[in-house]
Amino acid sequence: MNADAIIETRNVSKRFAGFKALHDVSVKIRPGMLTSIIGPNGAGKSTFFNMLSGAFAPNDGQIIFMGQDITGMRPHEFAHTGIAKSFQITNLFPNFTALENVRIALQAHVSRYGLWRRRSALHGLSEQAAAVLKTVGLTDRAHHLARELAHGQQRALEIGVALAGQPKLLLMDEPTAGMSPEETKVMMALIRKLVEERTVVLVEHKMKMVMGISDRIVVLHHGELIAEGTPDDIRANDLVKRVYLGQGDH
Repeated sequence: MNADAIIETRNVSKRFAGFKALHDVSVKIRPGMLTSIIGPNGAGKSTFFNMLSGAFAPNDGQIIFMGQDITGMRPHEFAHTGIAKSFQITNLFPNFTALENVRIALQAHVSRYGLWRRRSALHGLSEQAAAVLKTVGLTDRAHHLARELAHGQQRALEIGVALAGQPKLLLMDEPTAGMSPEETKVMMALIRKLVEERTVVLVEHKMKMVMGISDRIVVLHHGELIAEGTPDDIRANDLVKRVYLGQGDH
């Protein structure tokens, strides 16, 4: 594995019916850090995010994860390598409890290795699910139905579901979308906690949050990489100021 990258894109490009969404983008995501992908609308950040998760395959270039070329793998194969994606829209069973949602996700990962094992043989899943809920701050909501949870709690639960596979890389798509300021603060604290044990990449529009929480920032514009570095590097970058930061907070 390249010591300075857990995942990297090498000259990746993506086209949709002639439209060039990404062009020749090379980025190294450093392990154990929180990296945010930013850019104006149409910059290509969602396309880039979807390539990192396996939803889109690049037309050109390579994606390398922990030294392995995973270019063109299907999304479920990406998940098996140690990459998990937390969706912008909650991806939960609304009529199951928080504990049951995480337990189902855990069972899906365990069952991969023994599809025909009896459920009774899958020991400790409830205890593991409870531990995941503790991580995402939902211990006191374990027996509440997912649909009964507040929006921010649903997002936290969805992250818990993503954590069930013990990913080395967690991809988060606008984790604070639709949240109140108080919910946003809670989510930011959770994200920083998650980075203590894994690498996190997020797409986020809220610039104050990005600048306050990120270790590294990748800036895209018109499908091209225009800057990357620490928040201070990005604040000081004249090109970024012109194309993005000058538009104000979002």
